[in-house]
Amino acid sequence: MGIIYREPYQVPFYESDINHNMKLPQLLALALQISGQHSISLGMSNEVIFNRFGLVWIVTDYSIEIERLPRYAETVIIETEATAYNKLFCYRDFNIYDENEHKIMTIHSTFVLMDYETRKVHPVEEEIVKVYESEKIRKMIRGPRYHELENPQSTPYHVRFYDLDMNGHVNNSKYLEWMFDVLDFDFLSQHTPEKIDLKYVKEVHNGTDIESRLTQEDLTTYHEIASDGLINAQAIVTWKKK
Repeated sequence: MGIIYREPYQVPFYESDINHNMKLPQLLALALQISGQHSISLGMSNEVIFNRFGLVWIVTDYSIEIERLPRYAETVIIETEATAYNKLFCYRDFNIYDENEHKIMTIHSTFVLMDYETRKVHPVEEEIVKVYESEKIRKMIRGPRYHELENPQSTPYHVRFYDLDMNGHVNNSKYLEWMFDVLDFDFLSQHTPEKIDLKYVKEVHNGTDIESRLTQEDLTTYHEIASDGLINAQAIVTWKKK
C-alpha cells in the first residue's frame, strides 16, 4: 500500500456546467494537480525529476467510475495513492469523497516517465518511485480493447497556445473536452457520464489540426481524437439519464 495524500476542494462557479456539476475536464486537471502536490510533499516534484533525470510524467490511460459528479460550491475530499508500478508503468488512484466521506468517484490512472528531449518512454527509475512506497508488480494493468471507428461523425479543431501544458503538449483534460464537445446540447444537459475509459496514444503538438470523431450506440459513445491520419486518443463513455 502506498502513501495516501488528501486535500479538500470547493468546486468554483467557473468549473461548473449548466447542470451545476463540476466539468470533467477540469476535474481531471485538478486530479493531476493533486498528484503533483503529493509528489512535492514527498520531495519528488516535477522540477526535481526534470532537473535530475530530464524526465516528465505523462498519463497514458484513465478508467473513471462515477456515482455522481461533484456539485457547484460543494466541498469534496480528493484522495490519491500511487498504488503500484512495474518496469514501464506507474499506477495511481484518485478517490473523491463528499463531506460525509462517501465515495462518489474513482479515477484509475496509468503514468509513464518520458524523456523530455527524445519524447520517448523511459524505464521507471527506482529512485523516483521509492518515495511513494507503492508495490512493485510484474503484470501490466490493461484497459479495454479499442477499435477504430467506422463512419464516425467528425468535427475539426485547431490546437492553440492555451491548449498546451508545461510539457509542451496538449493538456490531458483538453482531449476529453474535444470528445464531449461534439455531443449535442440536449444529450449533455440530460445525461451524465457513469463510466469512462480513455487512452492517450500519441501526443498532439501546437498548431496541429485535429478531428474529434464520434459514434454512438444507445447510452454508449465511442470517441477518437485524430490528426495527420493517426489516432491520438480513444475513449468509451457510458452515460446515464439525470
